[in-house]
Order: sequence, then structure tokens, then C-alpha cells
Amino acid sequence: MYGGDISLDGFEILKKKKNIRKKGKSLLEFLTDYTVIDIETTGLYSEFDEILELSAVKYRNNKMIDKFTTLVRPEEEIDEYITDLTGITNEMVATAPSIEEALPKYLDFIGTDIVVGHNVNFDINFIYDNNLAYFEKIFTNNYVDTLRIARKLFPNFKNHKLSTLVEELHIENKPEHRGLADCLATQECYLKFDEFVKINGADALAPKAKTDLRTLKAESDNFDTTHPLYGKVCVFTGKLELMSREQAAQLVVNLGGTCGNGVTKKTNYLILGNNDYCSTIKDGKSSKQKKAEQLILSGQDLQIIPEDVFYELVLENVSEH
Repeated sequence: MYGGDISLDGFEILKKKKNIRKKGKSLLEFLTDYTVIDIETTGLYSEFDEILELSAVKYRNNKMIDKFTTLVRPEEEIDEYITDLTGITNEMVATAPSIEEALPKYLDFIGTDIVVGHNVNFDINFIYDNNLAYFEKIFTNNYVDTLRIARKLFPNFKNHKLSTLVEELHIENKPEHRGLADCLATQECYLKFDEFVKINGADALAPKAKTDLRTLKAESDNFDTTHPLYGKVCVFTGKLELMSREQAAQLVVNLGGTCGNGVTKKTNYLILGNNDYCSTIKDGKSSKQKKAEQLILSGQDLQIIPEDVFYELVLENVSEH
């Protein structure tokens, strides 16, 4: 979290520390030629965690023509949780190639194909960061995220995990938290999505009309005036992971705060979502974030916080009432 007391030097440090990836474009398209990718890792963060498995399946005219999969030997031991989740053990990777050996072969297999994957930004971030760290090269293939499509086509599903989609759409291939199985399940979901759009029309993927967050009303007027969001003005930028922007804004309003559509001198909090899906953002920052930073530098009491910190703020004091 950073706020109104940060210096210009502090911002320069943050800019230097921030890893802004120059990835390819996120596409909302149904292709016939592509490569489906999936990786398994020791954790969620590409800065600290390691790749355990690299898998890809190449399709032409929606038919599999080739596949690639390899385990990868990490530098650190695999913990019990990851083994339980993936079935990958330390014994299995003991003789596997290192990431320096495996990644070039994986990228040669993918070539210049558009890649398809479920929550594919996760996979791409690991591939990108490892390729940059070991070979000083970047991964710029355009990509299709089936998670993004699923959220648009089936907003009423309980969630959009690959396992849930497989269940709801009666997919034959079952995900197993192993690369190759997840590639096959993802591709079958992709075909189902294409079929759904052909039946229901392309409008199923069209952006939905946005709610003016300033018009939201609190569901109760029994506010806790000591809550950190009471009386505060919040603005959102980027794609939230846990809920829609409207749902998050309703939380603010229910706590006695208000929401704006844009950053102004009245804004107290700017909440950062994921900008990976926005093709108009080239340097990792939205126009809202840039304006907020300028206002902070001019002395405004404004804080820029990530999504998880926002939820911590929402829950503050709640358990006491």
C-alpha cells in the first residue's frame, strides 16, 4: 500500500521495482489454429516460486496434431501441499531437466502460435519471467484466456474454475492439476464456448452495460462511523478477481462510503485490480492510477491499494458488530 506521505523518490523506486511485462494481446476470439498451454508450479508467485511441469497441445483446424509435456526439476524441494495438489513428487522430478534445459524446447514447440489457456495470464507470467531471467528474452505471443470468456458467457455459474466448467458443461476430459490433462480439458471448454456463441450470437461476448457506481444505495443506514471506509470515496481500476466491480462498490456503500467512476480531488482510495486484460494499457498503469499518483505527489490524502488490501479494509471492525 502506498499513500499521501510517499516522496517522489519513493515513486521512482516503486517504478524501478515494478516488473512491467510487455506481453502479447489478450484476444476474445475463437480460432481454429492455436496451442493450448498449461503449467504446474510450486506456488502462485513467479518472482519466488518455480515451474514443475510444462505442457502444451498444438491444434490445427481444432484437431490435435502434436503435444509436448515435461516435468521440470526445481532448485527447492516440493512441499507436501503441492504434491497433494498435483501428484508431482520430489522423486519424480529428480532426473527431470532444469528450467534452463526445458523452457527453450517448450517455447520452440509453441512457436509463434496464439496460445489458449485457462487463467492463462498465470502461465504466461511464469513463462515470461523465467524466459527473461534465464535468457534475457520476452514472451510476446498473443493469447486467449478461457477464464475471461467463461465469465462473460456464464456469469451465473458458482465460479469459473476449470473443474466447475467441466462439470457444468459436461466435458469429457477431466482436469487433474497436471499439465496435459488440463490442456485437453481447456480445449474442450473452448470448443463448447464457441458452440454456445454460434447458437446465442456474438452479443454473448459483448461488454455489458456498466452501472454508474455513484448511483448505488446502501442496503441499510446502520453504519459503523469508526469503519475506515465510512465517509470515504473509493474508485476502482482494473479487473477484480473475487467479485465484480459493482459488487465491490456495493460493499463500500453498505459501509457508509461512496464510489466514483473516476479519480478526483475527492478520492480517498484507488483500488487496483488486474489490468492484464486491457489491451489499451501499455505500461502496466491505467489512466486512473497515473492521475492518482499525480494527486498524491501534489499532497492529496489518497491511497492506492491492491484488491486484497481492500478486502482487509472491508472486513476491519466487521466481526465486532
